[in-house]
Amino acid sequence: MLTIHAADEVRRTWDDPEPIKDGAVVVDGTRVVAMGTLAEVQQRFPGARVRHWPGVLGPGRVHDGPLPDAPSPRERIHAVLKSGAVAVLARYADTAELRAAAQRNDVVVLPESRPTTLADTNRADLTVVDHAGACIATVCAGRLVHRRR
Repeated sequence: MLTIHAADEVRRTWDDPEPIKDGAVVVDGTRVVAMGTLAEVQQRFPGARVRHWPGVLGPGRVHDGPLPDAPSPRERIHAVLKSGAVAVLARYADTAELRAAAQRNDVVVLPESRPTTLADTNRADLTVVDHAGACIATVCAGRLVHRRR
């Protein structure tokens, strides 16, 4: 199902010098298929479901430190997703249980940190933050995995 994620602003990278105001990202399954203003993408994809988010939408983040403490590996991975991260570093996902929990939730385990970018055909990993920088929503491989209430 096509989903349009729209926000006050869309950034291709978190330090994007030219964000898209009233922007949107179109997701088909696990992939980004288009970006532009909400008006542009709605015209191109008239039957798509639209999710409106307040704040700034950008690429999913990499959690580049120790994983949050929690009672189980699953809950540790969910805490990462709640922070807007969709990837963790291998040195911190250092047990078979943590790697399995990451895999079950489509969280990428990276050998080292890397910049993240929104681009057509990339995996649909998105983070929405409010204007203070707090995570509002996380989309991991096209699936909404966290939404702040």
